[in-house]
Amino acid sequence: MDGRQGITDESVLSRWMSLEKGRINRGIVEVRMTLAKLLTEGTPSSVTKEGKKYRFNRDLLRELGRRLPEPLHRRLRLPLLFHFDPDVKDSCLLTDPAAVGALQVLGEIGPPRQLRDGNLWVGRAIVYSLIRKYPVLVQMVMG
Repeated sequence: MDGRQGITDESVLSRWMSLEKGRINRGIVEVRMTLAKLLTEGTPSSVTKEGKKYRFNRDLLRELGRRLPEPLHRRLRLPLLFHFDPDVKDSCLLTDPAAVGALQVLGEIGPPRQLRDGNLWVGRAIVYSLIRKYPVLVQMVMG
C-alpha cells in the first residue's frame, strides 16, 4: 500500500460524515425568534447558518398565533428543531419545552408526552407530517 488510509477506515468516514452534516445543516436558522416577535414583523424572517435569508410564512404564523395561548407566543422559538440521528431508525429528538407545549396544544402530540432529561423522542412519521403541515416552521437538524 502507499500509506494512505482506505475509505473504510473509521476516522476517514467520520470526517466525511461530519463534513456532510455541516453542509446539510447550513440551511438551519441560526437565530430562532419567538412567535411573538415574528408576528410583529411585516416580513417575518431570520438568517440561516450560511447567511441566507429564511422567510417565514406569515399566514402560518398567524394561524399559530390564533391557536396557541399568548404566554406560548413569548416562549416558542421558531422554527421548531428536530434532531435527526442516523443511529435512531424511527425517531427524532426534540429538546425544547415550549415546542412540546405548542405541539400538545395543537393536538400534534398527546398531553402525556413529556420531556425526560430534557429530551423527547418523536416518531419520524410525525415529524415528516409536521414538516408538510407547517412548512418553514419546522426544521430537521442532522446530529
